[in-house]
Amino acid sequence: MIQYVIKRLLISIPVLFGISIVAFFIVRLVPGDTVTAMLGNSYTPGQAEALRAKYGLDEPLIQQYILWLGNVIKGDFGYSQFTNTPVLQAILARLPITIELAILSVVIAVILAIPLGTIAALRRNSKFDYSASFFGMLGISIPNFWLGTLMILFLSLYAGWFPSGGFVGLYESVWGNLKSMILPAIALGTAVGAVAMRMTRSSMLEVTNQEYIKMARAKGVSSQRLIWKHAIKNALIPVVTVLGIQTGYLLGGSVVIEQIFGLPGVGQLALSAITNRDYALLQGTILFIASAFVIVNLIVDVIYGFLNPQIRY
Repeated sequence: MIQYVIKRLLISIPVLFGISIVAFFIVRLVPGDTVTAMLGNSYTPGQAEALRAKYGLDEPLIQQYILWLGNVIKGDFGYSQFTNTPVLQAILARLPITIELAILSVVIAVILAIPLGTIAALRRNSKFDYSASFFGMLGISIPNFWLGTLMILFLSLYAGWFPSGGFVGLYESVWGNLKSMILPAIALGTAVGAVAMRMTRSSMLEVTNQEYIKMARAKGVSSQRLIWKHAIKNALIPVVTVLGIQTGYLLGGSVVIEQIFGLPGVGQLALSAITNRDYALLQGTILFIASAFVIVNLIVDVIYGFLNPQIRY
């Protein structure tokens, strides 16, 4: 398993290299640049040229990329050209909020998806199965920003049960932190839970039709022991794949939800970098999220080994 992890890490290097190329060059396709955003209405060609020379933006793109990549390898993501703060420091300051949001979203998705998907498979073609499939399709179809807006309207403004926005740190108040995070976590985790529920149902249907399940049932193994000790582990392998991929998307796809609920996470930081055309900050954010995605997928592959002993061998 250790050799497998090392091999996967080595394979990730060219992937991250390719992402760094895309992140560096694609942000420069946005009209204007950092200097234009910084100067605003006081823009003059002389001031613009002076600032471009200061930040090295007047150099050829290839040279800029090589210099930036060399610094990234050393752990230096550069400085935000808009706020003049270290990019890595800005990302790490906001990363815990995005990670907490992603974890809560996945926890909500798992709590809903696995029991509902399993019961729907065991009661195939029943009213429960049809209802679960209906709500699963509904969860996939509803955009998370629209769901988040509705929850703010009804649960925050009308009912007053939750704050409509803002963030309370975990060290300030555990209950306050949970109240500020639960609505965005539900809005973000609903679609993930719906996808995982449908995958759990189809996977359980496939596993329960396998020969070893039929043989164990014929030998008199109780249905409860058969399902929860034998079938569920094999059925969870594709579900873990879906949850792993979705977790990676949650880390990078929380931009809209963080903006709606006023959460100062990495997603909101990336949106601010786009608005200000802050090249260094946006490049660092994209590369950081891509690295997190690679790490999450590696963790998923390791979990496979615990779920299925055949994979370990």
